[in-house]
Amino acid sequence: MERNSKKGFIFKKYEAPFVSLFDKLFEIFKELITHTSGDFDEAIDWLRQLDVEYKLTDKNYTIDDFIEDLKKKGYIREELKEDGTSGTGITSKTERAIRQQALDQIFGNLKKSGNGNHKTKYAGNGDEQTGEFRAYHFGDGLENISLTESLRNAQINNGIAEFNLTENDLVVEDAQFKAQMSTVLMIDISHSMILYGEDRITPAKKVAMALAELITTRYPKDTIDILVFGNDAWPIAIKDLPYLKVGPYHTNTVAGLQLAMDMLRRKRNTNKQIFMITDGKPSCVREKDGTYYMNSNGLDEYIVEQCYNHAAQARKLHIPITTFMIANDPYLQQFVNRFTEANQGKAFYTGLKGLGEMIFEDYESNRKKRVK
Repeated sequence: MERNSKKGFIFKKYEAPFVSLFDKLFEIFKELITHTSGDFDEAIDWLRQLDVEYKLTDKNYTIDDFIEDLKKKGYIREELKEDGTSGTGITSKTERAIRQQALDQIFGNLKKSGNGNHKTKYAGNGDEQTGEFRAYHFGDGLENISLTESLRNAQINNGIAEFNLTENDLVVEDAQFKAQMSTVLMIDISHSMILYGEDRITPAKKVAMALAELITTRYPKDTIDILVFGNDAWPIAIKDLPYLKVGPYHTNTVAGLQLAMDMLRRKRNTNKQIFMITDGKPSCVREKDGTYYMNSNGLDEYIVEQCYNHAAQARKLHIPITTFMIANDPYLQQFVNRFTEANQGKAFYTGLKGLGEMIFEDYESNRKKRVK
């Protein structure tokens, strides 16, 4: 008896995948804890306000239940505050979750390419397989020979009766060369990063966390160091990024550049680069006697000339500087243009929304070098 089978499509109403109430609240909590620079109590206060306005919870699962689950799952812990009183703080598990969320938010929006995360048009002897095959050439490593494809060629070319494998049958799989890259990310934490009601520091933190997560998890051969600069410059650990705040500081861009170049001098990698996120207004330098020269009125020629000199110095050391300018003032853009010209680097003039995508696209393009 014949069966009549028909092929086609079945259309039905979309059903969103199930997400627990804890997971929904946790996504919001991670965003809030980033904005509050790790202040748990403030983040929970905001979450309670959002719950009142948007009915995030129900009688079966409240914000208090959510806090208890955070404790049970190891996302928060009791700790002593700076004033000696007890309080609640986030754990390293939460810090990792925040970095992963930043990576998903920023890197997940980039255009997808072919196989692999960072595809390039250059192929040859390398350490990442491309999935493309070509004929064997003298000097190719034996480990790159595709046994399956080579045996297939031998059967086609020489027949099955008398198996014979020759050099002409050999096929190798192309590999991409991935150059190791050492990156220093400079973050401006001067007071101007939160002036006029515009929060520039939170997106800068997100970019830093996402970039750190990208490099440490997907490019372990690369290195990333992070520094912040206000009146002075100092390095910070990746784990400290969620807690980063602006201070009552001026902007000592020179100190940041000096520290960044000092960090990169110690790296063995040939390829080195500096990313700088700033509102573009240097207003402070430290003199040789340890005193500070500060001027917040416009662009001080004495200060900016030192910035240009350090940009040129980085160029001599073959360290390109990519500046991400998050302000729209024309006179500040003129400074960044001249600074970039002195370094022969790159400059992007971006709003806060597009900052993450731009910095990742630049990291993608800069980290690969053609090896002849």
